[in-house]
Amino acid sequence: MLLPSRFISAHSRFAASSYLALAIALFMLPRALAQMPAPKSDAAKAAATVACVADQASVGDAPDDPGPLAKDLSPKLERPAIRSAMEKVADWQLRVAEPKFNSQWTFAALYDGLIAASATTGNPAYRDAVKHYADQQHWTLIDNCFPKADDMALGKSYTELYLTEAAAKQKPAQIANTKAILDRLLTRPDDPAKNLWWWCDALYMAPPVLVRMAKITGDHKYIDFMNHEWDITTADLYSPTEHLYFRDDSYLNQTEANGKPLFWSRGNGWVVGALVMILQDLPANDPSRPKFITKLQDMAAALAAIQGPDGLWRSGILDPTSYDLPEISGSAFYTYAMAYGINKHILDRKKYEPVVAKAWAGMLTHIYADGRLGSIQPIGNDPGKFKPSASSVFGVGAFLLAGSELDHLASH
Repeated sequence: MLLPSRFISAHSRFAASSYLALAIALFMLPRALAQMPAPKSDAAKAAATVACVADQASVGDAPDDPGPLAKDLSPKLERPAIRSAMEKVADWQLRVAEPKFNSQWTFAALYDGLIAASATTGNPAYRDAVKHYADQQHWTLIDNCFPKADDMALGKSYTELYLTEAAAKQKPAQIANTKAILDRLLTRPDDPAKNLWWWCDALYMAPPVLVRMAKITGDHKYIDFMNHEWDITTADLYSPTEHLYFRDDSYLNQTEANGKPLFWSRGNGWVVGALVMILQDLPANDPSRPKFITKLQDMAAALAAIQGPDGLWRSGILDPTSYDLPEISGSAFYTYAMAYGINKHILDRKKYEPVVAKAWAGMLTHIYADGRLGSIQPIGNDPGKFKPSASSVFGVGAFLLAGSELDHLASH
């Protein structure tokens, strides 16, 4: 059968255009392939997975013989005594940990404390060590496990170093990578199947970085996002009766040996530490500020009511008799938050100063002669047991933060 001439003409034009498109595609193919990221090898995938898990070996240890306890420290809430204890611990930690510095959340908490220690004691060595590490890393964050909050924790140090630098020395590159990652985070839609910050520790890792980025840029979108996600996490994990946070939703129905709900010391420490850092940078007239003040007041009251006779808190804070040793990292964060609350007239000094004084005195009894700070629970998710000598960098960071606020308290 013969086809109409108009159909043959149209078919020819279509064929010619198809051949032309194919020729262009073949010409561009090598360039497109060259620009495609190479698939990750098994080794690279394994390395990325490892990077999502904190390196316990670099974080701390628990020797059988840590030596004698320190005998040269005073528990008085006086600035020379406070600074002496801070420097003793910071000097030991810096000597031991600086060769192992990394960008994980564990060290990020230490860096927060070291920067605060320099500001308090006037010794620049601690801040300089963090600044040197930041320069080595080109001011970049870990980005293998986005949007994991842990990997954003180092942004607190980067932004603090940037903000406290003389204006002439501030460089956009110091915050560029942190800002880029936060900007990407802001485009992430909520996942009904899994909260972004599904564990309470995350509230320390990412929210303060977002608030500080708002302070740097003047853009409230970072605070808006932080508030939205904070409220989601709080709705799931906060107990309005106990005024404490569960570590994550797998603990909502777990109980201690005494039948009380299971609340983890350090988990709640991360939260009150975050409350301080958020309030430090949140604008005075921000509409969300009362929410965070109330949360700090409620948690401080709950924690003060269950303080141990030695001034400290156990790793399972509602069942202290089940745990032999006090837990320093949580206790230090509580001291930090309460001292800050007193200093900012959020908490009543008459009620809370005896609490923080007792806590500080208790923590000093776990400092060894060489400066090791012991009785810190290693990396974990819930209450546990450990050796008296157990020390980890994040606990030291919390101790130095506590000292910095107590020093301010002692000056008034």
